[in-house]
Amino acid sequence: MATELGATTTASTRVIRPAAVLADRDARAVMQWLGRHDVTAGGCWAHDVSYIKRFSGPFDGPSGMRGSAVLLGSIYITWERYQVTIYRVSITDEGAATGLTVESLCDDVLQVVGLSLASCPRAQLVEAPVPDPFRRQ
Repeated sequence: MATELGATTTASTRVIRPAAVLADRDARAVMQWLGRHDVTAGGCWAHDVSYIKRFSGPFDGPSGMRGSAVLLGSIYITWERYQVTIYRVSITDEGAATGLTVESLCDDVLQVVGLSLASCPRAQLVEAPVPDPFRRQ
C-alpha cells in the first residue's frame, strides 16, 4: 500500500534485541549470494552496506527500473570490523499479505550460511555505566 507521497507503509517493524551478529566470513558469503540473486539479475533481492531488501520479483521496468516489483521487506544492518549486525527488520503490508514475517525474511537470507534468526549468534549486551556522582552537571 502506498501513501500519498509514494512511500511504502510498514505492516510491522521489529528491533532485533539482542541484535543478531554474523561473522565477517558468513556476511561476505551472504552478500555474494545476494549479488547472484539481485533484482537486476533476475532475482528478488537488493542490498547495500546498510540494508538488504526483498522484492516481489526482478526489476522489469525500462532501463533496469523497479517496474512491477514491489518491496516486501527490509533487513537493516551495520558493518563492524569483523562482523555484521542485524538490528532491525521491517515487513511491508504487501509482504505481510504474502505471508512474509520477520523470521522468514531473515531465515531466507541466513539459510545461505546454515543459520536462522533463532540460531544466529547474538550481540553481547553490557550494563550501562553507573553515573559518576561527583561529576558536575
